[in-house]
Amino acid sequence: MTLYPEQELYKEMSFLSYYYHWDYRTVMTLDHQTRRRFCAEISAIHKELNHTPKNIFEV
Repeated sequence: MTLYPEQELYKEMSFLSYYYHWDYRTVMTLDHQTRRRFCAEISAIHKELNHTPKNIFEV
């Protein structure tokens, strides 16, 4: 079994907490796939609005 890198988990948690104003418990109850999907959606919005290059959370 492999563990998800702690640094990546904290990046995702911070990203979601910042943009959705979710608390720690809410973010931590999301499964990995759901967290990544929300991060990708936020990144897509930013990319479209700002015409920026690929974001680190973009799938």
